[in-house]
Amino acid sequence: MRTDEPRRLIRNGTLAALAGAFAISQYPVHCTVLRLALLGCAAGAWIGVTILIWNRKALKRLALALPMLAAIPFMLPGDEMNADELRHDYVRRMALLEGTTYVWGGESPHGIDCSGLPRRALRDALLAYGVKHLNGRAFRTYAEHWWYDASAKALGEGFRSFTVPVGTAGTIRDMNHETLMPGDLAVTSFGVHVLAYAGEGLWIQADPNIGSVAILHGSANNGWFSAPVTVHRWSILMP
Repeated sequence: MRTDEPRRLIRNGTLAALAGAFAISQYPVHCTVLRLALLGCAAGAWIGVTILIWNRKALKRLALALPMLAAIPFMLPGDEMNADELRHDYVRRMALLEGTTYVWGGESPHGIDCSGLPRRALRDALLAYGVKHLNGRAFRTYAEHWWYDASAKALGEGFRSFTVPVGTAGTIRDMNHETLMPGDLAVTSFGVHVLAYAGEGLWIQADPNIGSVAILHGSANNGWFSAPVTVHRWSILMP
């Protein structure tokens, strides 16, 4: 074996890990196996780069410091978050995903499902809030929501206290919308589907029947608007 062969293998392995991390990050489906694979690829790429630059003192120190630097946002003080500001950004981000293709298990602009839509929008809003306000609680809540999957059924059952019921039930078509707040979640019976209230009588959902994310008025001709639902609110958006 040539003397530079180990270095070539490490370099190729590092490139493969980087490519794997990028590919997984672009894949629409969100599941525990893929999350672990993403973390594994990221760790593998970091180890490979660190080995390759080990003889360059300044770069080596930077590489060794990266994990600690990445952890800093999650260690910042956790001040109370402004629910109105966070809610506005969360609802805005859901609306930006209008037209995104429906993909079961998806949580990305490349494909998304009914529970993935509010989950992804809320996570993005939390991350943006954390960056803007240097709020450690926002970063930590983002990480918790990223790690733990929550289906429509789980959201209707208050999984990990992510959501709380607001006491409103019935059908969207006949519901009194004045009792709702933008971002509230309507979960159908048996947890089959979840829709989010966008305000002014409008609802946004990743509708498997339509095949994409759609924003419709609650009086529109849509089967989900006639289904029995219970309404829930993200606990971090409680006034």
